[in-house]
Amino acid sequence: MTAQSVNVSGRALVQVTGEDAEKFLQAIITTDLDDLKPGELKPGALLTPQGKILFDFLVTRIDGGLRFDLPMPQAADFAKRLTLYRLRSKAEITLENESPVSVSWQNDSGFSQNSVVRDCRFPAELKVMRHYGVPGGTADEAAWTGLRIAHGVAEAGHDYALGDAFPHDVNLDQTGGVSFRKGCFIGQEVVSRMQHRGTARRRVLIATGDGDLPAAGTPLTAGGREIGTLGSVVGNSGLALARIDRVKEAMDQGTPILAGDVAVTLAIPPQARFGFPEQASENA
Repeated sequence: MTAQSVNVSGRALVQVTGEDAEKFLQAIITTDLDDLKPGELKPGALLTPQGKILFDFLVTRIDGGLRFDLPMPQAADFAKRLTLYRLRSKAEITLENESPVSVSWQNDSGFSQNSVVRDCRFPAELKVMRHYGVPGGTADEAAWTGLRIAHGVAEAGHDYALGDAFPHDVNLDQTGGVSFRKGCFIGQEVVSRMQHRGTARRRVLIATGDGDLPAAGTPLTAGGREIGTLGSVVGNSGLALARIDRVKEAMDQGTPILAGDVAVTLAIPPQARFGFPEQASENA
């Protein structure tokens, strides 16, 4: 794989600084900030009390606080929601809508705590780096989408709808985006129950088509029954949010899985620690 650098469009930044910033954030978001090192980027979410993803983001440390990188349409509402939860905590919340964001991989650039950080959603050997404040991308954004697809890295707006997915559905439990050790956060009881009972049935999978895949949002079907939905697509590769019990059933029965009229194969992302169920659910 050759070195690539891509400007990432449609992102905004929310910075939370001050002496109480980390304490109040640790009590509401899914990411364990105690495990977030300088120079690292980790995914995370702010959930509803029912455990569904209300906002998703990438979080990094900055001088005096933390920076949240998230889709621009979410940013203002996210900042307002943090303001509601801040209460009397000594923390300042700042929205930046126009700061450039780029990503690079397989290069040997150094990094600093503030401007360039390693994206921990990907294997360390890929050297996937997120750059803040300086545009530097030269490749087409499809190259970045292709890298996300290859590693099963889903993002809201492209691969799932906010308010409709649990953290397990979009593999946040696989990429360091949700903690089961740090204690309470909003929606924690539901998410912990799913983890301990092993009841997550929807997962983000990698879809490979016999030909070019149709657009994001196209239903996946098996035997005429919908089993999932396509997300990001580049050529014949894409991400799919699918019921793994129904995928297993189709695989066992030799039933073709279709995205529109294109036959697809669904695979578990390479770094994932979950598998297809040994048997399809009787209630699938």
